[in-house]
Amino acid sequence: MQKPFKAADADVEALLLVGLYQLFYSRIPAHAAIGETVGCADKLKKPWAKGLLNAVLRNAQRDGEALLIELEHDPVVRTAHPRWLQKALKAAWPEQWEAICAANNAHPPMILRVNRRHNSRDQYLELLNTAGLQASACTFSQDGIVLAEPCDVRSLPGFTEGWISVQDEAAQLAADLLELAPGQRVLDACCAPGGKTCHLLEVQPQLSGVVAVDLEAKRLVRVRENLDRLGLDAELIAADARETAQWWDGKPFQRILLDAPCSATGVIRRHPDIKLTRQLDDIAALASLQGELLDALWPTLQVGGMLVYATCSTLPTENTDVIEAFLARTSGARELDIAGQAGQPPAGIKQAHGRQLLAQQGGHDGFYYAKLIKIADQGRGGAGVSR
Repeated sequence: MQKPFKAADADVEALLLVGLYQLFYSRIPAHAAIGETVGCADKLKKPWAKGLLNAVLRNAQRDGEALLIELEHDPVVRTAHPRWLQKALKAAWPEQWEAICAANNAHPPMILRVNRRHNSRDQYLELLNTAGLQASACTFSQDGIVLAEPCDVRSLPGFTEGWISVQDEAAQLAADLLELAPGQRVLDACCAPGGKTCHLLEVQPQLSGVVAVDLEAKRLVRVRENLDRLGLDAELIAADARETAQWWDGKPFQRILLDAPCSATGVIRRHPDIKLTRQLDDIAALASLQGELLDALWPTLQVGGMLVYATCSTLPTENTDVIEAFLARTSGARELDIAGQAGQPPAGIKQAHGRQLLAQQGGHDGFYYAKLIKIADQGRGGAGVSR
C-alpha cells in the first residue's frame, strides 16, 4: 500500500490486520484466511475493498517471511513501541532501553501491600503459605509481597477486613520516603485512586490529619471506598491542586506527597493503550503542569517540612529535569538524598536529582522519586501564588 487508510475506512484497516494476523500467527490455511477476510468486505458494505484486501493479503502470503525478517531490524517493530517513545527511551537509557521495552510488554506481577495495623509482612506470608499460595517478600518495600501467580484478590486472607491491598512495590515506597511522624499534617496531592493515601495512614496512624486532593470528584469515590475498606479516614477534596485559594485553609503541611500527573510510561504493562494514546507533544505539556503543581504547593509547606515528588514516568523530562528547574527558581528548596529502607540499598538509579526506578520483569513498575526540604519561605519571587 502506498497510502494509509482514511479515517472513515478504519474498519477496513482492522479487517486487513485480522487477515494478516491469521496468515502469520494462526493455523488457519492461507486460502481460507484470505477468502474469509475478502468476503467480509461485503458485510462492511464496502465491496470496493475486496480487490485491495485480496492483493495485500496475497502479497503478504508470497513475500511475508522476507518482510518479517526485514521488519525485525526495525526497533519499533521489534519492541512494539511507537517510534517517538522508542527513541526517547533509547536516548534516556542507552544501556537499558531494550530491557525497559521488554518489561513494558510483559505481564505485570500481582503485588500486595500488607497493612501494618493488622499483620507484619512475615505474618501475612505465613497466612498465604497456609492457604497454599506461593509468595515472597519484595526487595525494597517493607510491606510488599509478590505473588507467584495472580489471583482473585477477594480470595486472599483478610482482604475484606483490610489486611492487604493491591499496590505495586514502586508505589509503596512513597509512604516511607516521607519519614512520617506523629502529629504531622500531610497533603496527598493528585491522590486518586488512593493507594498511597491509605498507605500513609497505615504507616503512621497518629498523623494529625491527611488532606487528599484530586481534580475529579468521581475519582475520589474510589479513594473513599479504599479508605472505608481499610478502616481509615482522610479529608477528600475535589479541586485543581494548583488553585490553592480554592481548597487550602492556610494551615501549613509538614509533609506533602505530589504524585504528579505524567505520561505513565513506567506502567505501560498495566495500561498498554498508553502506547497509542500518548504522543510526543504530551511530554512537554506534562512537564509544564508538573512545574506548576510544585510552584503552587510549595507555599503550603511549613519551613522544615518535606515534599516528595513522584511520577510513574521513565522520561527524564518529567522527572529529574522538572526538579532541576524547580530548585533553580526556588531558593528556599533543597534536595535530600534518598536512602534505602530496612537495610536495603535505595531502589532505582541515582539521577542528577532523585532516583529512577525502571520497570522490571517480574518486579516493580517504572517510577521516579525526589525528596525536597523547605529551608526558608523567601525566594519565590511571586511564584506559587494560586492560579
